[in-house]
Amino acid sequence: MNVPGRDVGNDYLPRRLRPGPMAPPDLTDPKMRALRIPEETVVALEARMKGSSFPTVDEFAAFVLARLLEQSGEPGFSEEDERALKERLRSLGYID
Repeated sequence: MNVPGRDVGNDYLPRRLRPGPMAPPDLTDPKMRALRIPEETVVALEARMKGSSFPTVDEFAAFVLARLLEQSGEPGFSEEDERALKERLRSLGYID
């Protein structure tokens, strides 16, 4: 629970997203790529990572994204979802 004035460390993160056995990404690796993230998202990430063991927003974001990709489950959109989305975008004039 987030109590004002209390350092909660990683308590705000679900257990699966807390730093653990997964090694932090090596940001000097030539296989690493850059992502452009809106400033307000970076500010939110900085606020979330305070008190954690992550030294940079880059490492925190890479860790969270990697953990999200580890989650099992079905793809984000079913074929029916995709069809409905395309139909809606077409009706709004965003696609032909």
